[in-house]
Amino acid sequence: MKAFRRLFLFGLAAILAVIAAMAIWLKSTGLSARPEPGALEISLSRKARRFAIPKKARELQNPMSASPELLIEGRRHFADHCASCHGNSGSGMTEIGARLYPRAPDMRLPETQQLTDGELYYIIQNGVRLTGMPAWGEGGLDDHQSWHLVLFIRHLPKLTPDEIKDMEQYNPRTQAEQTEEKEEEEFLNTPAQKAKAPARKGERSR
Repeated sequence: MKAFRRLFLFGLAAILAVIAAMAIWLKSTGLSARPEPGALEISLSRKARRFAIPKKARELQNPMSASPELLIEGRRHFADHCASCHGNSGSGMTEIGARLYPRAPDMRLPETQQLTDGELYYIIQNGVRLTGMPAWGEGGLDDHQSWHLVLFIRHLPKLTPDEIKDMEQYNPRTQAEQTEEKEEEEFLNTPAQKAKAPARKGERSR
């Protein structure tokens, strides 16, 4: 009984110590997203994310094989839905991605590429709490668009300049950008003014 009581008190003291440390940390840093996350925080958050993904979900295999057609679909979907934070290249170096807390990851690096197909799919489908990653897709295990994205994420380290150029056509545009593009298009499609007719007899040429 005494041993159990000591163990209980030790566990309770450890929990209170962790809570106190977190309170001190929050008090000293506030909730600002400006500081870079520390190495320990990054490591713990990745371990927590992996722990939170069900084992059955982690073991899922992509039911689709990479083909030029499916990579195009995944690439253009990524450009339209994901590039605002992750960038067309997957670097995360965008105005939004560089200001999130934690920062949008460089998806070309091993930290992302070593995730299983199931982990990538689960993160796309469910998002990650307390980050900027929202939940996408229709839910379930047969969301083809999400599996296309998994294929494209695998392809990111081999992305070519021509593929990035294609993606730029599918990136979201602001209302101002759309208006500017429309005005440019109208200007380019406007016929050139006809040459002025020669002055009539008795009229001065201007």
